[in-house]
Amino acid sequence: MVNLGLSRVDDAVAAKHPGLGEYAACQSKAFVKGLFTFVTGTGATLGLQMFVQRKFKYPFQWNVLVAVVAGSVASYWVTRVESQKCSNLWLFLETGQLPTDTGTDQRS
Repeated sequence: MVNLGLSRVDDAVAAKHPGLGEYAACQSKAFVKGLFTFVTGTGATLGLQMFVQRKFKYPFQWNVLVAVVAGSVASYWVTRVESQKCSNLWLFLETGQLPTDTGTDQRS
């Protein structure tokens, strides 16, 4: 059994997929970046709102709500982008080729 984070992976699976450890490390890093983005985004938005609240008076609970929503949106976006990079890494490690980008219109 091979340890992969908190889980154990069978040796046969680990041998079949040699890039599994790199992919797991990449995903872990993506989730930590997302968590860090949530904390810093929420804190920065809350600080900015405190600064703006001096001019426009409104209840504190709206500051917290807007800050948490802004932090969540930023965190989701960062985690999604980083996870896509990890998926591309996984495909490269498994196939040896980079995935084709289907989102852009490239003319040959």
